[in-house]
Amino acid sequence: MDALCTDPWTAAMRRGDFAAAWRVSDAVLARRVAERVDCFAWPRHLQFLWDGRAPDHRRVLVHCYHGLGDTLQFVRLLPRLRERAREVVLWAQPALLGLLDGVAGADRVLPLHDGAPDVERDLDLELMELPHLLRLELADVPREAPYLRVARACRRRDAAAVPRVGLAWRAGDWDASRSVPDAALAPLAALRGVRWVSLQYPPATPPLPAVDAACRDLAELARRMLELDLVISVDTMTAHLAGALGVPVWTLLAEPCDWRWMERRADSPWYPTMRLLRQPRPGDWDGLVAQLADALAAWLAEYAHAVPGARPERVAR
Repeated sequence: MDALCTDPWTAAMRRGDFAAAWRVSDAVLARRVAERVDCFAWPRHLQFLWDGRAPDHRRVLVHCYHGLGDTLQFVRLLPRLRERAREVVLWAQPALLGLLDGVAGADRVLPLHDGAPDVERDLDLELMELPHLLRLELADVPREAPYLRVARACRRRDAAAVPRVGLAWRAGDWDASRSVPDAALAPLAALRGVRWVSLQYPPATPPLPAVDAACRDLAELARRMLELDLVISVDTMTAHLAGALGVPVWTLLAEPCDWRWMERRADSPWYPTMRLLRQPRPGDWDGLVAQLADALAAWLAEYAHAVPGARPERVAR
């Protein structure tokens, strides 16, 4: 937590003062340009590409060098870039191409690879540099959802109208501390009248009785989400995908959490259908799961009242 507090950029973003964060970014960018820092031997997720030039009337190549969730979160800003640029080409992770086909603001979407991009352009930009380029303010974060669209499967509700809840409990390799230990999820097995669906990608054995909805690709995962009443996910790509699709999603956050979720908020300015549940203290997954169980009990009661024929029971404790 101390590291977060002493980093001025992160501290500004966590409190929602984007303007202060961009002043820090301006100083860093000016120093890089003045010193002609060469970062191209660095790991891609550490590389910076934007040289500070405006995109106006230029052909811009947007590189997606961070995680899948980062790409899903920030592609919503492409239309604002396209308003100024002559052309915008998105160089995105191959796993996302099925979801990004026709995404607003991109003239073309090409598969990212290890080599140099074979694209004529006037300006290079890493996708997560785009908020800085646009001088994005908290109040100006686009809140339209869904902004990604996939064909919705025809859902048939059974006679009991049991709510279907998707669960992703493991984060990626980037930060294992964001994953919920299997044992901590045991209290959720006491919930009655809910049909659990595993949304773990790549697939993993669910820690509680659940339908294993292993998916071939992320487009199929998205279609499965659209069949659900609620998605519950740790801070990983699955949460971003649900938010981008406009699906109700509860995101489980470790303490301290990433800067994008800010501080002491139960909602997210990035995703209007998202609810945030936070660890009471660092490492306290048991406390967070207890909050989650209580919230689900209340949600199930509301569901039973709102959906004719629904018969979910209360939590058995």
